[in-house]
Amino acid sequence: MKIAVLVARILLGLMFCLFGSNGFLSFLPAQLPSGVAGQFLSSLLASHYVYLIAAAQLLSGILLLINRYVVLALVLLAPVIANIVMYHITMQPEMAQLAILATLLWIFLFWQYRRYLSCLWTQKADLEKPTDR
Repeated sequence: MKIAVLVARILLGLMFCLFGSNGFLSFLPAQLPSGVAGQFLSSLLASHYVYLIAAAQLLSGILLLINRYVVLALVLLAPVIANIVMYHITMQPEMAQLAILATLLWIFLFWQYRRYLSCLWTQKADLEKPTDR
């Protein structure tokens, strides 16, 4: 299982390092799609919001590749992947292969690191009582 986690972590890290750095350097050739998908992407570009997304992707990808703060990287990637998946479901379903791969890798890694994320499922946090950590 350690090999599978290593492979998934490196693949997801490489994927988000590549696309995150492309957000800053624009080295991958791309044309804006037509219709609503193109309008959505052009508004992200025009507002420079794409830089925040690219920074989250690049930081998470680097953290996954260097095997440091992997849980933080997974938490940072969750909303990014959710938005990518929703973009492909609603606006460009024919190009969803990488979104599906990223989602599957993320789910696999999330499951493997779930014990470190269990504190997120605290129903009611009590600030008065110290935890047993």
